[in-house]
Amino acid sequence: MSKNEIEILGKACVFDGYFRIDRYRLRHTLHQGGMSREIVREVFERGNAVGILPFDPDRDEVVMIEQFRIGAYAAGADPWLTEIVAGIIEQGESAEQVARREIAEETGLKVGDLWPMVRYLSSPGGASEKVELFLGRVDARGAGGVHGLEFEEEDIRVFPLPYADAAAMVEEGKIGNAMTLIALQWLMLHRHEVMRAWRAGR
Repeated sequence: MSKNEIEILGKACVFDGYFRIDRYRLRHTLHQGGMSREIVREVFERGNAVGILPFDPDRDEVVMIEQFRIGAYAAGADPWLTEIVAGIIEQGESAEQVARREIAEETGLKVGDLWPMVRYLSSPGGASEKVELFLGRVDARGAGGVHGLEFEEEDIRVFPLPYADAAAMVEEGKIGNAMTLIALQWLMLHRHEVMRAWRAGR
């Protein structure tokens, strides 16, 4: 028996709506040897996502969005969240293609260079979603207004924000969702490197 082994005893779709939920029956190896008893777990299947933080290195501004989120409402939080641009990877799409599509749909801006940031699992205890984050170079002049696709019920307010203000929001605990927090913290760690590279390549 290998050190890390998983035995799938059964898998069934128990819900298939806007998202999907699969129920697994499984056993796995234990750290002290042997196999676990049968475990039943539901997994939230929502596809894999791409997040993009639009950044204008010449103006030292990020472009943020605000929209209603039902999960935040259900959690008792303010449901209008300050976020970065994001979207789900559709069949046959690359992460980079999603980044460019979503920037156009959600902000009306055109993105230039894409700088890969990080990849992570959003909630591995119960969801299969993998997230890939990019920094996207944009011209933030004129960023604003309300955007989004009407047939997807999107109502997205767009606004530019000086980098210093965005960093202050992180420091003050005013960013309430993981994707946005991770992206802004990455920029806080790598901003000088990004500025050198993108300003040199004007």
